Order: sequence, then structure tokens, then C-alpha cells
Amino acid sequence: MNKTVYIFGHKNPDTDSAVSATAYARLKQLLGFNNYVAARAGHLSPQTEYIYNRFKIKSPEYISELNPKVSFYMETNVQTVNENDSLWASLSKMEKAPGRVLPVVDKNGCYKSFLHYSAFAQNMLVLMNPEKAASISTSVKLMLDTMNAQPIVLHNQEDIFKATVLIGSATLEEFNKILDEHKSENIIVITGNRREIHEACINSKIKLLVITNGYVLDKDLKEKAKQNGVSVIISPFPTSNTTMLAAYSTPVIALADSSIEPFHPKDLVSKVLPKLKSVASRRIPVVDQNNKVKGIIAESDFLHEANVELILVDHNEMSQCVEGFENYRIQEVIDHHRLGTLSTKYPIMFINKPVGATATLIANLYREYKISIPKDIASLLLCGIISDTLILKSTTTTELDKETAEYLSAITDLDIEQLGQDIISAGSKIGGRKASEVIKQDMKEYTEGKIVYTISQIEVDNPQEILSRKEEFLSELEIERRSRKGLFACLLVTDITKLSSMLFVASDKDFQSYINFPKMEENIFYLKDIVSRKKQLVPLVSEQIAKISN
Repeated sequence: MNKTVYIFGHKNPDTDSAVSATAYARLKQLLGFNNYVAARAGHLSPQTEYIYNRFKIKSPEYISELNPKVSFYMETNVQTVNENDSLWASLSKMEKAPGRVLPVVDKNGCYKSFLHYSAFAQNMLVLMNPEKAASISTSVKLMLDTMNAQPIVLHNQEDIFKATVLIGSATLEEFNKILDEHKSENIIVITGNRREIHEACINSKIKLLVITNGYVLDKDLKEKAKQNGVSVIISPFPTSNTTMLAAYSTPVIALADSSIEPFHPKDLVSKVLPKLKSVASRRIPVVDQNNKVKGIIAESDFLHEANVELILVDHNEMSQCVEGFENYRIQEVIDHHRLGTLSTKYPIMFINKPVGATATLIANLYREYKISIPKDIASLLLCGIISDTLILKSTTTTELDKETAEYLSAITDLDIEQLGQDIISAGSKIGGRKASEVIKQDMKEYTEGKIVYTISQIEVDNPQEILSRKEEFLSELEIERRSRKGLFACLLVTDITKLSSMLFVASDKDFQSYINFPKMEENIFYLKDIVSRKKQLVPLVSEQIAKISN
């Protein structure tokens, strides 16, 4: 099974997180691995949307959660059978199918029913009930194919009809009485080398005459069969075998299980397991929104690993991972933040370097693999570096960031300073946006022992707009804090013109006394020369929390 590997940034993806996922997925594809997909668990910020739109690149696929779903475990190498195929041909196909089950579909490929041995056995008992005259649905064509019969006279061979099957073994007088009893029905007669029975069938204008053991119809009767609209075929088998095969010529739809409702790829495993345990087949088809069969899910499928694996970029904290991540194997982590609480069951590739942006690391992986960086990807990576380093002015900026930015600038013919102003400006506009939206667009949750807190950040060229709406922002921060039962929730408003920040804090009252930043107003503090959340603010906050813990 070819697994899909999703490359995720953190829950609320900033520009560096999103572009790193896109660029790394493209690198994997250029290396020949087409099963790598860039993904995001949250909505893009205005700045990031601007970048993807400007360079006309598809943004990472939006996947809000990865709770185990049917599509992550189902068998996708699935054969189907048409509803009008014979039971004989379908059973032969089913023998070779995984789990010995077959979804039955119509001419458009839409799911109709499910063929499994339990349903087949129950329906065949009804069909072959010795206390009732055999009655089957079939066609001349299905009978021909099932018996490998020789056609002699054919009329409307594709038409499906319901017929009574009679065995021409009685005396002619008794047989004529039997024919007369069923004269209002479609009749199929199976008989051997008996001219008088052949003639009686043709005179009665039955639907189909099946002559067994390879015997041939007399020429004069053949002409009469043509005139009377009677189809005639020759079975190479004895009468007993031919009779059994006649039952197996029934269209498979008549003997399949129409009571089994299919699942959908996005159905949760917790929902499907109880139903799987209740059906005799222990397998259920999976269909898409158009009712086309996409796979089959079995109880045993959940004993294996999912067909999904993960790569994390721009974070290594469990609290920042997409919901449900713990159910899947993590292949790699590429990051530039502090080490978090993430642990894995298996050894993985872990790249963590103290640079200004994960985009710097991704760009240099292209160079290490000696893979030419496509111009559109180079543009994204340059934007990621510029955004995360505040146009290479942040204290987190390293020489590697600068050198990489220059390299990408040369590839793309983009001016670093001008591009930086464009994307920072696109992200700093908050007019008309709700405070909750601004807070959540780049929010990260941290855990220090038993203490939980969140830090959001936004870069602006004029902090006065947020300051004028301080009550609204502080109120939303308090809602965020209470929803997580956190010690505090804060918003770092970074002024890109002065390379300093304001900190809006909603917290437990006792925590306020531990904050030693210069106070501007109630719950608002001034952080001179602080622009980096990960390198400057988080270490300072950790110190304050340590004091509380002690």
C-alpha cells in the first residue's frame, strides 16, 4: 500500500510554516516520491494568502484534523462486478478478490449491492428450493456464457427475463400438460436428444430451449424455431450439470446483499467498527460522494498501520500538531524552535537548527540534494525567510538566513526589501477583522509542567489601531485563556517600523505581579527591542513561570 505522507506546519500556520510545507513536498516529489502532500490544519493568514495568490501557487491542502478515518485503512485495490453479470462469472472473480467479496455496481459504476458467500448461500437456498418450481432471472446471453453453449437460434439475447425452468424428461403427453400449466410464463426447457420434446417446445413458443450433451437440433425444427421466436442453444454438459449452471446464469444482483449500506472515506473508525462486527461479511464497501466504489474496509484492516504518515515542519510541540497526529508514524521533523514535548515510537530524521526561518533549512536541503529550486518555490521560500526574520532585521536572523535570502533573490529577481515591505504590509492590515481572528491567525500553545499558556503574534506598521481596540482584544484573550484553563493568553504586537512590541496579557491576577516588563496600561506592556516570540519572549516568560512554580 502506497502511503500518503502529509507535511504539516503548526496548527495556526504562519507564512514560514505554510511555505516550508509546500516547498518540502515539492522537493520530495522532485526526488521521485509523489506521495508527499503539503497540508495545513488551520486557515491561512492574510499575509500568507497574499503570497500564494501573488505567485499563483496552490496553498497546502486544508485538513482540520486527522482522527482515524476509513480512508486511512481501507483496501483500495478493489475489483467490482456489473449487476447484470452472471453469478457464475462473478463467483469466479470473487474467488480471486481480497476477502472473497465483490461490490456490485451498475453500468455507471455506482454501488448497488455486495456479493459475499453468506448472502450467496442464503439466496441460492431460496432459488434451488426443491418444493417449488425453479424460477430464475436470466438472459439468453447469460445462459450461453455460463454454459459455454453453442448458439443455434438467438432472439433478443441481451434481454433479462424471469423464467420458469422445466426439465424435459417426462413422456410427451405429460410434458405437454406441464407446458400448458405454465403457458402464461416465460419458459426455459432443458432436455436431451428428444425430437418430440424439442418440437413441442418450439410449437408452444417457449423462451429458450437448451439441448444438453452436445446434441444438435434437427434442421427443420431450427427453421421453425426461427419463425416462432424460440431461442435454441446447445450445452456441452449433461442435463443435471446444465440445470445447475442455469441457476448460476442469474444476474449477480439477484443474489447479492442489498442490505449492506456502504461507508464513506471520511467516516470515523469509531463509527464503523460496531457495524463491521454486525455484518456476516465482516467487510463493507466504501464509496465516494458520487456512490462510486473507492475501496473495501475490513475489521482486520485496523490491525495494520494507517496508510498515512506525517512530516512536521516549523514546530515540534504536541500542542501545535494537527489533531489526531498521535495515531500515525512521524517520519521527520524540520524546525528552528526550541525542543518541545514531542516523542516518537521510532527513530526519525530530526533537523533542528538555530536559524531565523524553517524556509532557510528547506532551501538548503534543495542545495544539499543538488536539486534545482523551481522559481515559484524559490519565491515562496524567500517570503518565508523575510516574514519570519522581519526582513532580516529580527534578532533571530543568522548569516545563513541572509546568505540563503540573497541566493533566492538571485533566482527569482525579487528585491528583498521591496518584497518584505509588500508582504509585511499585506499581513499588518487588521481593519474589519475580528479580534478573535487576529489572535488565532498565529497562535501557539505552550506547556511548562502543568502550566498551559498561549502566545499570539502579529506584525504591524502602526500598532495604534490595535491599541484603540484594546478592550476587544483583551476580552478575546481572556476567552482563549479560560477555554484552555491556561495561566495566561497574550498577544505580541510587533511594530516593524521600530522593531519593538506591545504585549497584551489576559491572565490570572496573581500572575500579573510576576510580569516585570514596563507597563503601558492595565494588562498592556511595552517590550523594547523584542520582536521574536521564540527567541526572546518565550525564554523570558519561562523565567516568570519558573518563579511561580518555585
